[in-house]
Amino acid sequence: MAVKLRLTRIGKKKQPQYRIVAADSRSPRDGRFIEILGHYDPRQDPSGLTLDNDKAVAWLKEGAQPTERVAKLLKVSGATEQFEAEKAAK
Repeated sequence: MAVKLRLTRIGKKKQPQYRIVAADSRSPRDGRFIEILGHYDPRQDPSGLTLDNDKAVAWLKEGAQPTERVAKLLKVSGATEQFEAEKAAK
């Protein structure tokens, strides 16, 4: 099973908010997911981001692949640096 870290859309029409989730790559965008890692609100100024870095790093260690947007959000939150540091420590 290939796991992806990706966004799933929530919120009303014309008012997007997103969950950052770990999901099977074969499931649809707003379909079944394995675990919620955080939330992203692009409409705030600056954009609102809450992310559990420890959960994200654990999924990256398991081989989960982030999408382009989620990879940028992981970099902003510091999860990418945490993952690289733990990988280098081994």
